[in-house]
Amino acid sequence: MTLLAIESVEPDKDDISTADAALDHVRAYLARHPEGREKVRLVVEEDGEELVVPRGAVELLARILAYMAAGHGVSVVPTHAELTTQQAADLLNVSRPYLIGLLEAGEIEYRMVGKHRRVRAASLLDYMRRDDQRRREAADELSALTRP
Repeated sequence: MTLLAIESVEPDKDDISTADAALDHVRAYLARHPEGREKVRLVVEEDGEELVVPRGAVELLARILAYMAAGHGVSVVPTHAELTTQQAADLLNVSRPYLIGLLEAGEIEYRMVGKHRRVRAASLLDYMRRDDQRRREAADELSALTRP
């Protein structure tokens, strides 16, 4: 497995407005073509050069643009990558000791490399999905309790 150096792209004001405008176009394209094409042709405005990319890359681009348009930094992490406990904690926005508690409780899969813990990005994403689902269910329960 590869230990990953996570680098973030932090948008400035110009990037935010560009991402916002581009997001509208990308979302409109995806809405007009909800099914079908496995590959998408992109045209570079300056010289008319065409780029062919997988549709999944365009869907991912829409998510990246949405975060950038909201002013958030973005990182791309391959699912097979291994993260240090500090990198994993940073992605979860929790402390490293809290993350280690989650690892030792079996909430997130990890492996030991010597005396160091390594967390696969895919395991971290699985935990995030499960945690989001638990939060939604808890919010639904609370909402149901407040209804007459």
